[in-house]
Amino acid sequence: MSQYPLANVHPEARIGKNVVIEPFATVQKDVVIEDGSWIGPGAIVWDGARLGKNVKIYPGASVSSIPQDLKFAGEQTETFIGDNTVIRECVTISRGTTDKMKTVIGKNCLLMAYVHVAHDCLIGDHCILVNTVQVAGHVTIDDWAIIGGASALHQFVKVGAHVMVSGGSLVRKDIPPFTKAAREPLTYAGINSVGLKRRGFSMDKITEIQEIYRYIFMRGLNNSKALELIEAEIPQSTERDLIVAFIKESERGIMKGYGN
Repeated sequence: MSQYPLANVHPEARIGKNVVIEPFATVQKDVVIEDGSWIGPGAIVWDGARLGKNVKIYPGASVSSIPQDLKFAGEQTETFIGDNTVIRECVTISRGTTDKMKTVIGKNCLLMAYVHVAHDCLIGDHCILVNTVQVAGHVTIDDWAIIGGASALHQFVKVGAHVMVSGGSLVRKDIPPFTKAAREPLTYAGINSVGLKRRGFSMDKITEIQEIYRYIFMRGLNNSKALELIEAEIPQSTERDLIVAFIKESERGIMKGYGN
């Protein structure tokens, strides 16, 4: 049985089994909430929301509101929240626009209090956005990234997998995978070796990733020359190819190395 006494739930909302919607929460018509999810008091789930299994939305959160974009013309767009994701107090998430037609938060994510995720953002699985992180529109954050509290991400920025961003950062450039980013302006602060160890990366693999980033950030090379040498001198691997492809495809350019 799903339970929602005293909640404002539209009769056409599609709600799974064992869902609890607390008093004074609101769920609009074009909403899907899958089994085992919990909607806290005073939270609102707007049209276009697609919540997976065991999602938790805490009081005061607003999920799938219309974008804060003056070009938005009322098009029918969506917001996807993956299984087991936790959305804490007063988080705001906007649904998509005609760019991607959706905003996506992956599985097993944690969005701490007062985070804002704007329209057309794509956030991967196992990501953590710490308190008051502000994510502008069209941002991509790949799996296992952690964004430190009170950081602000410029629109269209891309953050790679397994990245750690220092609290209070202003992210104006893309951040390649496996790295730490800190200081102002944001710069390379080594690889995220602690996070990689926790996720089962071997010391040999961590050493390989460190060597790749020495070419990019430590040898005084421009990106084109660094990538050319990496492909010529470092054996092919999943991690090497991911780093090379991320930098080649970066539209905003990547963060600078320390001292540049």
